[in-house]
Amino acid sequence: MPDHSTTLRSPVMLVTGGSRGIGAATALLAARRGYAVCVNYIRDHHAADAIVQEIERGGGTAMAVAADVAREDHVMHLFETIDSTLGPINALVNNAGILERQARVEEMTGTRLRRVLATNVVGYFLCAREAVRRMSTRHGNEGGAIVNVSSAASRLGAAGEYVDYAASKGAIDTMTIGLAREVAAEGIRVNAVRPAFIHTDIHATGGEPDRVARVAPSVPMRRGGDAEEVARAILWLISAEASYSTGAIVDVSGGA
Repeated sequence: MPDHSTTLRSPVMLVTGGSRGIGAATALLAARRGYAVCVNYIRDHHAADAIVQEIERGGGTAMAVAADVAREDHVMHLFETIDSTLGPINALVNNAGILERQARVEEMTGTRLRRVLATNVVGYFLCAREAVRRMSTRHGNEGGAIVNVSSAASRLGAAGEYVDYAASKGAIDTMTIGLAREVAAEGIRVNAVRPAFIHTDIHATGGEPDRVARVAPSVPMRRGGDAEEVARAILWLISAEASYSTGAIVDVSGGA
């Protein structure tokens, strides 16, 4: 059972980019474990509403909120909506991220680079900032947990495909360590998961829908991963079972 609340209310989790892939799997699993979940999305309200409806059919509590995490005003609205509807946040899963079409660095435009870094790095910082303000014992709150969704690309580099995306995830690895140390004495644990080659539709965005099948033979476990396998790692890091873990980066990569 969730462990971040001392009252009778359900603990509250925000999953950014929660309408598909790893985010959707995390939202569904969190609801099954007793969290009231905010499913953040940017455009596809039908997908977000479908996740909310599935949670509600299972007896859980959920809401969908549109917000572009790269925009500070959107992030402020997102957290204020959670405050007024679900109550104080206990857990943040920083998951929203974008991937551009595969390209060499010499082909990347400044517009592309700014877009990737705005969502994948600035968005994580903005959401973490608002979560810390609402969780930290320094501000009279009860603490909480943050999990950042990084990528094995941060250590593999994604050469010839999307070095920009890999670099953005390298920044998240560093952010995880730094923020964890910054708020460790304030009741907040900050960890990350680092998936690789997971069956989600993000690969289609990069221009190669079957990328996981192509690379699977090179993975030590000889297969791609499922989104729920990543979600289980996320939920473990948020739970009391990981109560002495902060600043950790857990690879969910089949050994890659």
